[in-house]
Order: sequence, then structure tokens, then C-alpha cells
Amino acid sequence: MNALQDALSLPDPVAAGAEPRRITVPVKIGDVVVGGGAPIVVQSMTNTDTADVAATVAQVAALARAGSELVRITVDRDEAAAAVPHIREGLLKRGVDVPLVGDFHYIGHKLLTDHPACAEALAKYRINPGNVGFKDKKDRQFTAIVEKAMEYGKAVRIGANWGSLDQELLTHLMDLNAASPRPLDARSVTREAMVQSALLSAHRAVELGLPKDRIVLSAKVSAVQDLIAVYRMLAARSDFALHLGLTEAGMGSKGIVASSAALSVLLQEGIGDTIRVSLTPEPGGDRTVEVKVAQEILQTMGFRTFVPLVAACPGCGRTTSTVFQELARDIQNWISSSMPEWKTRYAGVENLNVAVMGCIVNGPGESKHADIGISLPGTGETPAAPVFVDGRKVATLRGEGIAAEFKTMVSDYIENRYGEGRSAAQ
Repeated sequence: MNALQDALSLPDPVAAGAEPRRITVPVKIGDVVVGGGAPIVVQSMTNTDTADVAATVAQVAALARAGSELVRITVDRDEAAAAVPHIREGLLKRGVDVPLVGDFHYIGHKLLTDHPACAEALAKYRINPGNVGFKDKKDRQFTAIVEKAMEYGKAVRIGANWGSLDQELLTHLMDLNAASPRPLDARSVTREAMVQSALLSAHRAVELGLPKDRIVLSAKVSAVQDLIAVYRMLAARSDFALHLGLTEAGMGSKGIVASSAALSVLLQEGIGDTIRVSLTPEPGGDRTVEVKVAQEILQTMGFRTFVPLVAACPGCGRTTSTVFQELARDIQNWISSSMPEWKTRYAGVENLNVAVMGCIVNGPGESKHADIGISLPGTGETPAAPVFVDGRKVATLRGEGIAAEFKTMVSDYIENRYGEGRSAAQ
């Protein structure tokens, strides 16, 4: 066997792809299934005052339209709990049936008891074992929430959090560690406390009668390496469905990069059944950005497909014109705004690949690899833009109307490939 054959016979780590998904107990939340090998679910959380029904309905609807398959809302006081059934009603009037998750801290047991309509309207309750109650009240108040979940047939997320960790448990583990002949560092003990807090609470819920197929676990921290370590520990020690998310990830590119780094490692290892990207929005900013980032993580990694991909040239000294940048932006925005309608008319359109390239170096080749692509002229090149469909050159566009003409060609391609009139061969 020669050197080339030797090289070709080596396993291809890229082709091998991600590790097999860790199969967890499936949890049904409304009509959404989390775990059990189901597609990884995207979720988000509102930042409106839940007592403001109109504002919360509007934001939940926007998040759902953007692709959030579960939406969590804060239920922190009587006014918020009283608003929940009206929020559900307002959403249904808009044709939005996304499952709502109630985020409870400190007095969740009381709110669920005092507001049965709230308990019924929610699809899942989020419990933080670090602040569900303290001392002798802890088990009693945790039990009350679990019993309400059983009474109404709801799922529960038991979500430990680095910033509100069970201090009694942490102190106990720190004392044990201090007495050990080979003590660990404080960070390792805190990670263990996070895992134990989630698992002990989950097992207590099962003892109380809540089935494992109604329990999701999370252990959210704000540092990438801590998150990876904690979820590896959780995955190794249980088969509960897992909610992934880097809490307090931050604003803008920092939050996006940190969340992507942490979640991507775990997802590649087959860990995680639902994700949230917790981004700090700009003042008055668009809350749906966190949904789009979560979708892009899953789509970029090949786990799910949500919207057509637009491959675009990054630009260099060969592309001093901004035409290709403007066209790429125009096409991307047009696709995003068209997707709600396209989803109802064109089954599978989310798998479309479009290329908008900027010069002759990689432009024709990348355009051929896309379903439909255009290679715009770079600096000093002939002012012509070849268009490729399914790997074949079908047209050359020139002049001021290139963007409009290419958009029309994309529309025609979508209609021919995904529309009702597509050929039998397709």
C-alpha cells in the first residue's frame, strides 16, 4: 500500500462528526419533547414585567415567531401569577401556542397554591434548589411545588445556579473537603455542590412521585470551563434531560462567543437536550437575538436546520467595492423576513444554500457548491456576475439591477424546488 493509500485509509475525524447523542429520558412540555433523542430544543426568556400582560404577550409572540420553542416568564409575585392565564389567552388569540415556563424563586410554592389558574396555564415550572426555601422550610416548600406539578400534570426544571447555590450543601461539602487527606480546590468543590444540588433535588422529586419523564435538570454557571465540567459530571451521573445555558453570558460579541464556546463543546460530546443563549440586550434591544444565536449554533454545527444558509465572501483587497456586501446583507435580510411565509408554503426550504461571492478567486467555485449562487466582479474584473444553479452556470447578470434579478432567480428556484409545482424528479 503506497503513501496515498495509507493516507486515504486513515479515519477522518471530520467525517466522524459529533459523538452520539446521550439518550436521556424524554420529557413532554406541551407539544414539545425535550430529550429522548428528540431534536435539541431552542428556548428563551422574556424580560418584560409579567404583570404587564400586553407587553409580555407581545414579547412571547415575537420570541415564538423567531423560533423559540419554549418561552420562560418570571413569576415572582401575585400580580405576575394572576397575569399568566391572561397571557396564555392573549397568545392563543394571536395563534401562538408556545409552551410557557414559569420561573419561580423563593415563593413559588405559595404562588402556585394561591393562583391555580397560573399553575394550569404553565407547561413547566422552574425550581431553583438554592432558594426554594431554607432550613426546615426547604423540603416543605420544594415538596409543595412538586405536588402542584403532579396535580396539574406539569414538567419541572430543577435548575441549580452558581450565583444562588444551596449554601448549606456547599458548606457541608467544603467541611468534608477540608477534613480530607487530599483536599480539592474550592472551585472543584463548588462544581460538585452544583451537581449534587441538582441531582439530590431530582431524586427527591422522584421519591415524592414525580416521574423522571417530567424532570429536566440544569446547573448554570457563568464561566465556560466551569459549565463544561459541571455538565460532563451531570451527564455521567444521570439520565435526566439536560437544559444547557451559560448564565450571565454578557452583552454583544462577548456573550455570543462565550455561549457558543461552552455549548458547542458539550453538544459535540452528545450532551444537551435544550439550550438557551442568555444574552444581555442593548437598552431597548431586540430580545429575539438570543433565539437566532441559539439556532445558528445548532445549524452551524449540523444538529438542526432552521433557515437557508447564505455563504458570503469576507472581502479583501480584491473586493474594494461594497456591492457584494450589500447584496449579501440584502439577501440575508430578505430570507429572514420571508421565512415565516415560506415555512407555510415550501416544505424543506430551510435546507436551501445560497452563495454571494465577491471575486473570481473563490466565487465561481463556492457558487457551484451552493444550490444557487452568484459571483460578483472584484476590483478590476469584467463587470459581469455569473449565476450558478445546482452546480451549472445558468446566467450572467450585468448592470444596476443585479440584486433584484438575483432575488427573482432565488424566488423562482424556491418555487420550482420546494413549491407545489415542483417536478416529480425533485
